Amino acid sequence: MIKKFKKYLIIASIAIGAFMSFGFADSFFEISKNLDIFTSLYKELNIYYVDETDPGDLMKTAMDAMLKSLDPYTTYIPESEKEDFEFMTTGQYGGIGAVIMSRDNYVFIREPYQNSPADKAGLKAGDKILEIEGESAKDKSTSDISKMLKGQADTDVTVLIERVGVKKPFEVLLTREEIKVSSIPYSAMVGNGVAYIRMRSFTRNVSKDVIKAYDELKSDNEVKGLILDLRSNPGGLLNEAINTANIFVDKGEVIVKTKGKIDEWDKTYKSRNEPVDKEIPLIVLINSRSASASEIVSGVIQDFDRGIILGQRSFGKGLVQQTRKLSYNAQLKVTTAKYYIPSGRCIQALDYSNRNEDGSVGKTPDSLRTPFYTRSGRTVYDGGGVTPDLSLERKTFSNIFRSMISKNLIFDFSNQFYRENDSIASVNDFQVDSTLYEDFKQFLMDKDYEYQTTTEMAIEDLIEEAEDEKYFEELKDQIEILEQQMNESKNNDIVRFQDEISELLESEIVTKYYYQRGSAESSIKYDEEVKRAVEILSDPLEYSSILKGDTIK
Repeated sequence: MIKKFKKYLIIASIAIGAFMSFGFADSFFEISKNLDIFTSLYKELNIYYVDETDPGDLMKTAMDAMLKSLDPYTTYIPESEKEDFEFMTTGQYGGIGAVIMSRDNYVFIREPYQNSPADKAGLKAGDKILEIEGESAKDKSTSDISKMLKGQADTDVTVLIERVGVKKPFEVLLTREEIKVSSIPYSAMVGNGVAYIRMRSFTRNVSKDVIKAYDELKSDNEVKGLILDLRSNPGGLLNEAINTANIFVDKGEVIVKTKGKIDEWDKTYKSRNEPVDKEIPLIVLINSRSASASEIVSGVIQDFDRGIILGQRSFGKGLVQQTRKLSYNAQLKVTTAKYYIPSGRCIQALDYSNRNEDGSVGKTPDSLRTPFYTRSGRTVYDGGGVTPDLSLERKTFSNIFRSMISKNLIFDFSNQFYRENDSIASVNDFQVDSTLYEDFKQFLMDKDYEYQTTTEMAIEDLIEEAEDEKYFEELKDQIEILEQQMNESKNNDIVRFQDEISELLESEIVTKYYYQRGSAESSIKYDEEVKRAVEILSDPLEYSSILKGDTIK
């Protein structure tokens, strides 16, 4: 009996092994066959196509198209783009240290970083880049110019600049440095014993930077509450998300699990350190552009009922990527798993493996989101980002405001102001008063910032419908009166939206004198979400009520 059992076991093992071998062989054959077809096509195309082809561009296009069919996070990184990729994870690069922008077929300096080579060399916002190392910069993209300006630290680059108010273009010699863009651009006390820390991204060691910023605020102030601002933070390194969450939760807690196709790669990540502060009342700010690592941190805080999440529903990126080395110093960033936060939910919004017939990817409807539960029993949902405990309306902007932004008019006026004024008051004391706003209105007199309102489009539709239905002649006089009233009302937009425009005008001017920190300090004065967070942290009863889920969202 035992011999028969062993015989059957051996036969079964051979059968399973053969099945697996055939399965592997089938897969291997399919890969080999298609690689051979692709190689043949690629060779024939490069030899016989009617016009000259660039083999490298063709291959890059083919690879990008192949990866695009999967998800937007699986990407090919050639050696030439390796430094840009490393900047996303380290926040460091070799270059001149400036934000640039494209405008009128040229690239301009948008903002030099404080104490950067660009700043030390005297480059200013609004400077037009005409040439780099004698090569014309015309019609080049910001990406092209960025690559030309970046390079090894301690190397030089010569730039030909055109500046408003200076008769002739002039050359500037810049010595590149190792530029570190801080992932914590601003931290401060914002009233009533409330500390505020803004996180730009989850680059290497950012969790240590958060602890340092928090400790510095506590050393000089009595801190009764903390706002962690993750709005528009696109994420970054998984381990930094884990370490950041660990600042506020106990050691040994499961922070996130990753699950993918390869079981051996599935992992459970726990907090490894003692928390820095597991008692401080905490509010995390998020919005629709808070993604990935930001969603892990905010989701963990929510799942453990450790703090309040405030703002708008987050982006919904629950996919994990790893980099795989390729030949010739290239890399593949490939999605290998989905992540699951402590309640067991995955916040991925889009299912890229099940596309619609037209190739589009649909979001999980709210009706199909699965309920999960926080540690105290509050209901939370998967499939579509982190939903705040307290949702606030997203701030919207007027048509005139958007028009001025798109045409760089506020940027141009702030540059003019900077050229004419050597200094301004401190950030807290400086404001755009009525005199300065009148100057801005005079500046706009000969500028084009025409825009079309939704109301104007509705009037156009009314005219078209009236003509089609033969009512226009009867309604003509009333429609003309309506159009006249609309124009008069629209002409008053510069006054109607003065507060909104003045806020950005103030921020732009302050940035010229006090750089990014000044800009953050200026904008936070008008930040309604920060104000609401301060109110909640200043009221223990409201804070406790929201955290228990007693409020109506």
